Amino acid sequence: MEKIRVQDSVGAVLIHDMTQIIPGVAKGPRFRKGHVIQEEDIPVLLSMGKEHIFVWDQTPGLIHENEAAERLAHAVSGPGLILDEPKEGKITLTAAHDGLLYASEDGILALNMLEDVILATLHDHYPVKKGHKIAGTRVVPLMIDENVIIEAERIAQTFSTPLLEVRPLKPFKVGIVTTGSEVYHGRIQDKFAPVLKAKVENWGSVVINQTLANDDIPMIQTSIHEQLNQGADMILVSGGMSVDPDDVTPTAIKEMGAELITYGAPVLPGAMFLLAYIGDVPIMGLPGCVMYSKTTAFDLVAPRLLTGERLSRIDIVKLGHGGLCLDCPVCTYPHCSFGK
Repeated sequence: MEKIRVQDSVGAVLIHDMTQIIPGVAKGPRFRKGHVIQEEDIPVLLSMGKEHIFVWDQTPGLIHENEAAERLAHAVSGPGLILDEPKEGKITLTAAHDGLLYASEDGILALNMLEDVILATLHDHYPVKKGHKIAGTRVVPLMIDENVIIEAERIAQTFSTPLLEVRPLKPFKVGIVTTGSEVYHGRIQDKFAPVLKAKVENWGSVVINQTLANDDIPMIQTSIHEQLNQGADMILVSGGMSVDPDDVTPTAIKEMGAELITYGAPVLPGAMFLLAYIGDVPIMGLPGCVMYSKTTAFDLVAPRLLTGERLSRIDIVKLGHGGLCLDCPVCTYPHCSFGK
């Protein structure tokens, strides 16, 4: 770059955006990259504290911050993302549709280990809406050695999946099996199913059927088979998930030949959560806290299943880091530490 006095800059072409800050009023680019300096711009630049501007010294091997940001953004982006235009050397990535953010922690770390490269993102598995900001990327200097960006592009290509993508939640047909003698015999009103139905519909899926079962292993198993026969893509079994002798839901699921992933999750609330599979159909055993707590282990696991991801025990175990809900008086999830 070549440094010249602002007073001598009329006719010069800016090679970067120039930000103007007016406290309490505005902050943003006053002059954009490519702007040709006019005589009337001189007092404005001086008021911004700019006594000199820089013109591009075309040194071979150097690229401008905007080009670097564009290449970085393309390197890390997978499906479900929209890239905006460079602004002050930065590119913002937003969600193209509702869904769940999948972010490679290892990939993000590897890129940020490169000198002068910046990639800031939301947490992995963050639920997002269309238009939400997902990430921002830029380089630190105005000009950067192109080899740094080439290395960043190479790193991104070494991962089997994109470093960032937003996966949509698929519309599942969900079956509900409500267990417990108190509900089965009509002694109390079932308040579990309405909560589950509301969550399922909020995720874009539909409840196809609900069956009631006594605290009886064969009856619970029959109810689950009925849901499978009706084409359920996911089955939710509520109640009977504690260690009391008459809570037999986990036993019923295990003894019907399901592949048990976990009975128990390092998440509070939701410690007695169960996940199993019959073929490709996930079955979740839901503890009572799902009925009265705003956010539980169910809310961390179900959206991932709805993207089509098949979870393993290690996936559940990892939820322990960030798995403590603070029971805030007003729940702001996902804008909190839970599940992060």
